[in-house]
Amino acid sequence: MKKISLVLITIASTLFANAQDHNAEMKAWMDYMTPGSIHQKMAKDVGEWKAEVTTWMDPSQPPEKSQATVRNEMAYGGRYLITKYTGTMMGMPFEGMGTMGYDNATKMFNSTWVDNMGTGISYMQGKWKEEGKIIELHGESPDPVTGKMYKLREVMIFNDDNHQTMEMYANKDGKEVKMMEMRLSR
Repeated sequence: MKKISLVLITIASTLFANAQDHNAEMKAWMDYMTPGSIHQKMAKDVGEWKAEVTTWMDPSQPPEKSQATVRNEMAYGGRYLITKYTGTMMGMPFEGMGTMGYDNATKMFNSTWVDNMGTGISYMQGKWKEEGKIIELHGESPDPVTGKMYKLREVMIFNDDNHQTMEMYANKDGKEVKMMEMRLSR
């Protein structure tokens, strides 16, 4: 009888522990998949924006200036900000698309970028910095000249609800240079 009782207690304990593990896993997944306050902040960027763009292709030459249109929308239940960019670059039509997401598990922003001036994908990751109201992202992009990856740094400054500044820096040969500045307004 003692053996049967011991076996039943062991089985009940195992089932209870498995149920607790299952509940903890379900809660973790629900927390991971549920958009939160950061996603709501990202949603404030939804809409049409005008962009004043300055690019430096060669630091020894004057920068190129252009205008662009940026359209932002939230996707997949408010989890990702999709950016569609239309303008000109180097006198040619330019289109690009970015995704920005906030990963509830890693507490990091993740960003991708593709455009019609290349066939690669840029990946970046970073954190929100409250003191400057910025997101600073770090990543890599393919260099078509060398075939190697080079480091990128992007700084997104949220001046107010209707004005933002995006700065893009490249690090080639150990030296960081500013490649682009975009002033956005709506």
